[in-house]
Amino acid sequence: MLIETLTADDPRWMTTLGQLRHDFYHQPSFVRLEAQRTNATPEALLVADDDRLLFVPYLVRSCKQLFDETDETTFDAVSPYGYPGILISDSGRDTQFVVAGMNALHDHLAERGVCSAFLRMHPILGHDFSSLFPSGSFSDSSQTVAVDLQIGEAEFLKQMRVSHLRTVKKCKSLGFTARMVSLLEVFDEFVALYQETMDRVRATDMYYFDEEYFRSLAHMPGAHCCVVENGSTIAAACIFFECDGIVNAHLGGTRTEFLNKSPFTMVLTEAILWAKSQGNRWALLGGGVGGRDDSLFHFKAGFSDTRFQFLTSRLIINDAKYQHLVRLKAQAANVASETVLASNFFPAYRASL
Repeated sequence: MLIETLTADDPRWMTTLGQLRHDFYHQPSFVRLEAQRTNATPEALLVADDDRLLFVPYLVRSCKQLFDETDETTFDAVSPYGYPGILISDSGRDTQFVVAGMNALHDHLAERGVCSAFLRMHPILGHDFSSLFPSGSFSDSSQTVAVDLQIGEAEFLKQMRVSHLRTVKKCKSLGFTARMVSLLEVFDEFVALYQETMDRVRATDMYYFDEEYFRSLAHMPGAHCCVVENGSTIAAACIFFECDGIVNAHLGGTRTEFLNKSPFTMVLTEAILWAKSQGNRWALLGGGVGGRDDSLFHFKAGFSDTRFQFLTSRLIINDAKYQHLVRLKAQAANVASETVLASNFFPAYRASL
């Protein structure tokens, strides 16, 4: 069994992805961008046994920045933003190989000084993980909405919520138009629209991205933008990632002055039809904020009846170091360690209390 750690500039990263069905989030350019944004180190672990492959990208973060008392050799690992999850080749989809691969990941992270790892699975590419992995391997199971692009356009429109169809029809009657463009073409307008949207919904810091982040995305192959315009003004827009037959809705928003017309409904409708016209297999709309069954999930659910489970893996690699960090967090917040652990955030020592 071959076990290798790959850096984001290692050509074997892309070579490996060429042997696996993957998504935009698995690409080294995206993982590198996430590492720059979060002050982390981009890595991926490859476990290979003949044609059986297990591949997982992740970011390694220093825990020294959290508490002064932490030594410089303590780290944790986390998936990049989105759904970068574990990839397994078709021939490797048996429990014995998966367990061996996960043991290899555990041992590697332990040697790396990582005390915990939080990994987000891909809802579609990991659709069989609940049965493939040993019981108890995953938590935080929630629903994501996907659109089957193999169905006909008429069937897609038939399964859309009636109110969504009415909204799109009304937008068109008011002169709104939709088109797919490069993000560079509408860069300044999109950044301003997204910032306005996050301010309006009072988003947490994790949903704010600087201009350099969006500029980097704009230069990545497979990144597109769907805009809905009212005259020369962009009313709503969203970035979409297209990769290996999967189109993901990434980040988007609506200009406040057009909010009562709901043009974002038209954005998703037109982007789904575009994804279908390009010969893609799935459009993944995602779930609610933080995996919750909230108003955002309800909105997305109006486009399709198809659901995939979103799973996360919470690994404590070094329990002694993990508990030490929990105690430091409790001291800093002036609460009991039990309160920190009860936050349901992982790793608990990074919870906002």
